[in-house]
Amino acid sequence: MGTYSEPLRTQSLGLYVHVPLCDGKCRYCGFYSEPAANHDLDRLVSALISELDRYPADTPVQTVYLGGGSPTSLPVGSLARLLEAVASRWPGAREFTVECNPGQTDARILTVLRRFGVNRLSFGVQSFHAQELLLLGRRHTADDAVSAIRLAQESGFENIGLDLIFAIPGSTPDAWHQNLHRAVALNVQHISAYSLTVEPGTPLLQAVQAGELDAIDEDTDRAMYEMAIDCLASAGFVQYEISNFAREGFACLHNQGYWDNRSYIGIGPSASSYDGGSRTTNIADIRQYVRRIEAGQSPADESERLNDEDRVCQTAVLNLRTRKGVDLAAFQATTGADFAEVFASPLERHRRLGLLEIEGGRVRLAREALGIADSVLCDFSSF
Repeated sequence: MGTYSEPLRTQSLGLYVHVPLCDGKCRYCGFYSEPAANHDLDRLVSALISELDRYPADTPVQTVYLGGGSPTSLPVGSLARLLEAVASRWPGAREFTVECNPGQTDARILTVLRRFGVNRLSFGVQSFHAQELLLLGRRHTADDAVSAIRLAQESGFENIGLDLIFAIPGSTPDAWHQNLHRAVALNVQHISAYSLTVEPGTPLLQAVQAGELDAIDEDTDRAMYEMAIDCLASAGFVQYEISNFAREGFACLHNQGYWDNRSYIGIGPSASSYDGGSRTTNIADIRQYVRRIEAGQSPADESERLNDEDRVCQTAVLNLRTRKGVDLAAFQATTGADFAEVFASPLERHRRLGLLEIEGGRVRLAREALGIADSVLCDFSSF
């Protein structure tokens, strides 16, 4: 059965389907994607469905996430065919998310999403300011985002999230505050707030290196993040992970699976699968991916076997990203390691600095640590 392995037979799984298509590459994007116009989309969808066929219908998939790129870059008929293939295999999935580009979402697409059981939408809004959208290379407008979300609500979707980016070159705390308030005013259930990362090989990095753009300084970046925490909390959003906020009962179940370090299946070019002990990653090339699938070959390009130390550290770092933190009893039951013993040194050091809280059988990041989480978490990446 190809990449189907024994641990995937019994665990509650997440299924991620990668549709690495876009109308054009955003200036900040470091993920693998290609323009939809460059490819035979029917062949790509057929290949995705063929890879899905390698997993039997009794695979215990509980959450499904179609991401990209943008799945809405597919023609409506092609998107419907892919959704039907997923929905017919796993009609009992608790959560079925599709990422939507605000400039591509219309009534026809929303009707198709509803027809095949999609119950959660995630919109890549990023900003409501025209200048920021232009700088990021986004092709939608603020009005497009507002219209798409309102149309989704009118179409019956009751679980809608949106992404925002802060620390954009040229942005100000006031502009970020306006973005947060416009997002809250849309009455969505989930908001993700990410600090802009200037990725290697992107046009944005080239512009910064050439002196055409000035990156936001660390103090302003931190102030914007703190503003997001306070503003969203006052609007009724619960922060459940470093960058993710949801109204009560609307945390993303699929992403929680990643942070709990549970197994998942990845379908599509550059997608990864993890069975609790090994991670495999498909080739990051649409044409080669399609050719391999059509030839009956594995699309996997990389495979990594995690040793016990890798698994313990990976679980620690992922758990600590969440606001509930590490459940010490569950951690030992899952990994076989005593968290307090294995990580005694960084645990004590960061506790003394007021960056970690230990209470009720849990270890979690303190509020003061959230803005510098990466520097704390790196101390739990090895032992």
